[in-house]
Amino acid sequence: MGPRREQLIFVRDFLRERAAIRVGAHLRRDPLARLHLEEGRRDPYPLYEDVRSRGPLVRSTIGAWTSVDHHVCNEILRSRSFGATGEDADHLAGSPQLSFLEMNPPDHTRLRRFALPTFSPKSVAAFAPSIQQVVDDLLDKTVGDEPFDLVGSLAAPMPIGVITRLLGVGDADADEFAHYGATFGSALGGLQSIKHAGELMRAQQALRRIFENAFEARRRDPGDDVISRLVSTEGSSVRPEEMVPLCTLLLIAGFETTVNLISNTILALLTHPDAWRRVAADPTLVEAAIEETLRWDPPVQRTARFALADATIAGHQVKKGEIVVTLLAGANRDPAVFAEPARFDLDRPNKSEHLAFSSGIHYCVGAPLARLEAIIAVRSLIARYPGLRVAGPVVRRQGSLIRGLTNFPVSRSFVAVPAG
Repeated sequence: MGPRREQLIFVRDFLRERAAIRVGAHLRRDPLARLHLEEGRRDPYPLYEDVRSRGPLVRSTIGAWTSVDHHVCNEILRSRSFGATGEDADHLAGSPQLSFLEMNPPDHTRLRRFALPTFSPKSVAAFAPSIQQVVDDLLDKTVGDEPFDLVGSLAAPMPIGVITRLLGVGDADADEFAHYGATFGSALGGLQSIKHAGELMRAQQALRRIFENAFEARRRDPGDDVISRLVSTEGSSVRPEEMVPLCTLLLIAGFETTVNLISNTILALLTHPDAWRRVAADPTLVEAAIEETLRWDPPVQRTARFALADATIAGHQVKKGEIVVTLLAGANRDPAVFAEPARFDLDRPNKSEHLAFSSGIHYCVGAPLARLEAIIAVRSLIARYPGLRVAGPVVRRQGSLIRGLTNFPVSRSFVAVPAG
């Protein structure tokens, strides 16, 4: 099939998908369809409660099952009867392709085994001094009386600086990587337009060039980094055609969750003044604040699974090939698991039972790094600016699969304002 025909098929399928979403949202008031529109981007939590009111497993009008039931979501994520991709699933042309995130065993197992040593809790802990240095350097640039953008000044450049060092492209332009990471992240919940697809394809091509150049450099001069390990195992544990998608996934895994976790945590605290004051007075509560944010307003809001065989879930027959969308953020507010789930509570005893990092074999490989980066960044920010406040309207990112901010103006005297 030629490139021109592929593009035409993509445009056709994209327009059909958007039309189905609009019909489902506006005419049938389907909550899953409405999540893809502005109300889902602005505040998805009422839509999750709409799903909950319909039962533990609900058939959407746009062709998928969906659930906000914590037990059902956890069961599906852990079940080997469901996979990250279907046996006959094809990507739309231009859609993001992220290595083992979209694979089933045994390929998933093989590639995840390669990535795990870098992101293990022990390996990540050894990187803490480097993370602290990156955070301190960024915060040193925020001095003065003028407001600053928390996303652009800290939340975005910090994880980019860390993950590029881990990968072995530490001399790369951080702004360029942040742009590509944001482009990929914006596409994870689905392409928004034909223009959006073009932006994603250009980001893919640019990252391919950067990584292929890094492969060549590390073949000549290996170091202690992921890309050096990768080129040393090329053709064995990792196939040549898998190298760029794997590095792209690790870049996104090391960036996308962390940038939004930092900004979501600070916004949650600033809009809950008592919690902010407690954390400012007792830095040991930072970890609790981050864990409660992961439950209360997580960066990754949902994930999909394909039925690899017929299965019975919550009394419903899910047929092989059908899709189940697990609404992770809705499951994190399941009243059967979390008391007063809509309340942000630093003292919640079971906050860590959330599904913010998924569950089962696809549990987020970057979770230890994301947690440590967020702890260091939030703790350092509060220590330096205990009087921080929101200084203007916050701007939410496009799409509803990844929940976070693109602009978060803050200044240094404390006045709490409602979330945007």
